[in-house]
Amino acid sequence: MDKVLGQKRAGAHLYPPIDPFDQRMLDVGDGHKIYVEQCGRRDGIPVVVLHGGPGGGCSPAMRRYFDPEIYRVILFDQRGCGRSRPHASVEANTTWHLVADIELIRETLGIDRWIVFGGSWGATLALIYAQAHNDRAAALALRGVFLMTQPELDWFYGGGAARFWPDLWEKFAGLIPKDEHGDLIAAYHRRLFSGDLPTEIRYARAWAGWENALAAMGSDGVTGESAGEYARAFARLENHYFQNAGFLTEDQQILNRLDRLADIPGVIVQGRYDMICPPESAHRLAQGWPKSRLMMIGRAGHALSEPGISAELVRTMDVMADKRELLGL
Repeated sequence: MDKVLGQKRAGAHLYPPIDPFDQRMLDVGDGHKIYVEQCGRRDGIPVVVLHGGPGGGCSPAMRRYFDPEIYRVILFDQRGCGRSRPHASVEANTTWHLVADIELIRETLGIDRWIVFGGSWGATLALIYAQAHNDRAAALALRGVFLMTQPELDWFYGGGAARFWPDLWEKFAGLIPKDEHGDLIAAYHRRLFSGDLPTEIRYARAWAGWENALAAMGSDGVTGESAGEYARAFARLENHYFQNAGFLTEDQQILNRLDRLADIPGVIVQGRYDMICPPESAHRLAQGWPKSRLMMIGRAGHALSEPGISAELVRTMDVMADKRELLGL
């Protein structure tokens, strides 16, 4: 009930629901086709929305953070998840494939430069994309920063968050024999890619359940069980990326390349009590990125649906719309 009420309070800050004016399946090669949609104003300020996970998929609620009379909103399901096909596939599915997909979407839609909006893994991907194509990113709007570093993975899968949620951690880690607890990502990987569908779904639900339970402050660790098909795609893709350190060449790659963001303005919206992506990463990012502004939201966790986070993201996008000329849009 608290989670439902929290979502309703968050919805009070959003623009009304809208339907897409364009939906398509885009062939990105390697046997993958990704779902892409556009909504809002056809000739509006372009903004691309990068969902979390990896493997989370986009949702109708994500359209509502932007004034539909001003913004041209582009959402897509990343490889292997949501409506993209093949479902739950990790073949030819790396960070660099996703960066190339974003560029293909931009070129296909005839967009020169756009705002990049992303949360959690979507923030990671937004930063990596902007560092690779800083001439195409007019501004970044980030939420729940994750920098794809080993200390962050150790926090969530190595026992850090478990100190606050020992009962939930016991459910997550307890499915794995104790002699494999030294690397739970690898232990879950073996089971998520076992080739036995019931086994994969069982461990996928446990993987997704651990994360979902800690996402929002209002849930207090209580969350429903994810649908098997969704959980399997989410867990397999997320685990695949984490098992491979995000396919980055160095552990601190994003922070080590902040000079590539020197001319790009950005806003970072971070929950003060984010248990999945602790605020330290957002703080470090802001310290090394002079054109960024960090907004620390009190009484908020990780989820996009946190009322304070939703309110600040809508305000951020309204302010960016007012500054479209300064952003070259």
